[in-house]
Amino acid sequence: MKTLKMILLCASLLGLNSAMAQNLSAVHVKEDLSKVSLSSLLWQKAKAERVEVYPQTTIEMNDEELIKANEANLAKVLQVKTLSDGKSIAFLLQWKDTTKSLQTSDSTTAYGDGFAVQFSTVNDKLPYIGMGSEGRAVIVHLQKATGAVYEPNNRGDVYHQVNSSNQNAFAKELASYKNEVAKQGNGDYQRSFISEGFRSMTQIRDNSEPAVMEMKYDKGVWSALLVRPLKSEHLSLQGSFPVAFALWDGEKKNRDGSKLLSPWIGVTLDSNAKELALLDEIKGDVSNGEKLMMENCSACHQYKAVKNAPKYMAPNLSNIGGYSNASYLKESIMEPSAVVVAGYNVNAHKNFSWYTSDDKGVRTSTMPPFAHLDEKSVKDLVAFMKTLKVEVEK
Repeated sequence: MKTLKMILLCASLLGLNSAMAQNLSAVHVKEDLSKVSLSSLLWQKAKAERVEVYPQTTIEMNDEELIKANEANLAKVLQVKTLSDGKSIAFLLQWKDTTKSLQTSDSTTAYGDGFAVQFSTVNDKLPYIGMGSEGRAVIVHLQKATGAVYEPNNRGDVYHQVNSSNQNAFAKELASYKNEVAKQGNGDYQRSFISEGFRSMTQIRDNSEPAVMEMKYDKGVWSALLVRPLKSEHLSLQGSFPVAFALWDGEKKNRDGSKLLSPWIGVTLDSNAKELALLDEIKGDVSNGEKLMMENCSACHQYKAVKNAPKYMAPNLSNIGGYSNASYLKESIMEPSAVVVAGYNVNAHKNFSWYTSDDKGVRTSTMPPFAHLDEKSVKDLVAFMKTLKVEVEK
């Protein structure tokens, strides 16, 4: 792509549209989106829509420094523009970040800022927002900000893979060596995956899910681009479909499950298309839902200031309302084995397993179905659970 000359006024863009966008409307353009970049004038045709991304607390990693760096995290605002030319879909994402963090090949403790866009391969039921679930696969396009990586680029040049500190080169020779590394170095970490839950994430290497991704940091704001076809081997995006976004902050050692997540959000390609009922909110009595939560959930789940349950006994629900949709929460209450989050912490007590597995690997949640609750109680409970989320940073 051409050298980026940002024409977007980042500061003003990040202040637009304060209402939470439950649906993103794609602006149809005649131009070929396969050539769009961050600096394209086409983006002036689309309105920035606000999406909120929340710290994932369902899974906690075993890194004390990471935990400390993220314990006071707030939600972030992500501004999204969406374009479609009838063949491809393109997203422009922008978010504030006070530091630019790069993932490098010469450090095991430096982590890069990054983003991901996730698509569901099914529209009748929502997959787990983190990385899909069994029978409900997701396609994930991921890009991390990286420094140049030494690699021979299929030319067999292993000499320039070696760190410069290991070279017998001095003065101009060393400068010449580093210049050659810069020419050959690959600084674009872009991957596509298919996943049906924890431990199943598999990189797609045959280009069956092609995508173009790009990141640019300017004056405290990341701008990022994803362009991909509407139809591919695993996806057929038409009418309305769900999409989700994730952000990583390298300064806070974010990687893997330590990230910020949006809920599933509908994308509408056609103004005549119906919005997905799966993404509808559920109205209920929040006060009664809080009472029901204390009676039915607090013995196993931690959430907000409620710490009755032992740590790791069950998923932490502190931000569940930020990144989980109402229909997913309702299903989790009524049919907890429909989607089982497999990645519970290895430090959990052996009696606190979140699920059991049979010989075929089928997981059954240790949480019993709460089918005894009437419809109103379930709605009240979901309404309260949707309030379980941290504030959004200013």
